[in-house]
Amino acid sequence: MTTDLWMLFATALLAWVLILVAAGPGLMKNGLGWAMGNRDSAPPPAPWEARAKRASANMQENIALFAILVLVAHVSGRHGDLSALGAIVFFAARVAHAVVYIAGIPGVRTIAWAVSIVGMGMIAADILG
Repeated sequence: MTTDLWMLFATALLAWVLILVAAGPGLMKNGLGWAMGNRDSAPPPAPWEARAKRASANMQENIALFAILVLVAHVSGRHGDLSALGAIVFFAARVAHAVVYIAGIPGVRTIAWAVSIVGMGMIAADILG
């Protein structure tokens, strides 16, 4: 399997972990009955819980674009060193983004997000190049 595909797999695992981190506190505080219900009312989440939900949502938005780029590069045979490096950059930046987002470090969060976009641009450049 190529580096690009390994990074796509790792990113999927990261997205899964973020879903669990975002959902877990509500389940623990409010119980299984609440989680299985409509969840129309719940106490407000702690600030870090709200950030975890936003980090997870942001990952869901970005993983689709990343997956499309990696799969197009792979299927078209247009993947190489640049797309592999771009995939690594994307994944590393997304790990950093998740950590600093949940920790509440806003400026660094934005930089990590921008670096992940650069990683996707590297993959696109390999496809187009």
